[in-house]
Amino acid sequence: MAFIESVTLDVADPAAANHFYTNAFGLDTQLRLRASEAPTAGFRGFTLALTVSQPSTVDNLVGAALDAGATSLKPAAKSLWGYGGVVQAPDGTIWKVATSAKKDTGPATRQIDEMVLLLGVADVAASKRFYVERGLAVAKSFARMYVEFAAGSSPVKLALYRRRALAKDLGVAPEGTGSHRLMIGGGAGSFTDPDGFAWEAASLAPTR
Repeated sequence: MAFIESVTLDVADPAAANHFYTNAFGLDTQLRLRASEAPTAGFRGFTLALTVSQPSTVDNLVGAALDAGATSLKPAAKSLWGYGGVVQAPDGTIWKVATSAKKDTGPATRQIDEMVLLLGVADVAASKRFYVERGLAVAKSFARMYVEFAAGSSPVKLALYRRRALAKDLGVAPEGTGSHRLMIGGGAGSFTDPDGFAWEAASLAPTR
């Protein structure tokens, strides 16, 4: 079964980005960074989501991100599905921090339970077929709205969501041009998917 082994963000200043992600979210192994000035404008078509256990953890991580220089796109708040907030890192990457719980059940922490790479796609069904043909196994599928793939031993789970619906959920306009500034590394090989997201063999992925 194929799955994600690494996620690389193209950033203008890797040292500054590394400082941000270490201080904001405590990420030092799940994420890779490399220098790039690839042109990009507007919504890049994806978000990285951090799933946590309770609202206080959401507040801790969102607060740390804002203190480290992130911009708030959606303040942390209760929703139909739980509790969460959305921030944009200084390098432009959008992050969502969320929990399905609506009440705290223990002391506040900064523990991240899961990281999900959520791609905004034009046709969920077509993209689902594309990834299944490349060896990814479907874990959850909701009509033409949302697909989640099995993560295996990967530190990052892949999911698909309609681009416009994802942009609305994040609080941004759906339009965007240029580079996604994202490279996905995995055992499925090197290819570009129908929405322009690029994969490379995990052995070729850059280190942080």
